[in-house]
Amino acid sequence: MTTATLAAQPVATAVSAFLPAGHIEIARGPVTVDGERAELVRYRRSDGRNAALGGEHFSTVIAENGRLKGFTRMDLDLVGGQLPSRKETQAIAMDFLRAAAPDLLPALEISWIEPHDEPLRATRNGRTEDLTLTGMKVKMRNKADGRWMWVIVGTDRKVLVFERDIVWVTFPGHRKTEKWLHDAWLAENGVSLL
Repeated sequence: MTTATLAAQPVATAVSAFLPAGHIEIARGPVTVDGERAELVRYRRSDGRNAALGGEHFSTVIAENGRLKGFTRMDLDLVGGQLPSRKETQAIAMDFLRAAAPDLLPALEISWIEPHDEPLRATRNGRTEDLTLTGMKVKMRNKADGRWMWVIVGTDRKVLVFERDIVWVTFPGHRKTEKWLHDAWLAENGVSLL
């Protein structure tokens, strides 16, 4: 990473505000996001619980210019539980954007707010299980550049996933932007972080 990225204190502050307690950095490396250089950093629980690919982790992608492109917080403790209402989800998402990505606020348009599932592989009571971590997703479009962004809020009323500047291919209807925060995509593409 460049000195500009290393000096990006607002991003470091934003990331540290969402980094769960008891997590340690285990991998860091350069990646490319829509042709631009960035850095992927992965953290796991310090006790090693469910640390394998597909398990519990906190990961970030930060662009070379220091912009937080996204993060994900996969946590077994958030499986199940009561989801926030759409109104509560929207309020949490807007508060998050004001703090972590205020540049997106003037041109965002909310597309929808709905439950969203993420896979989580975890060992509980000596058995490995494929579980579903559900949050409330606020999907938004940046009217200034046509790219997409979303904030997913967990049952603990905190942000589980944030991604921005996502290029979407309308036909046949799929994401073009690399999925560096998604373990299934990492596995499909032979990326090893562990």
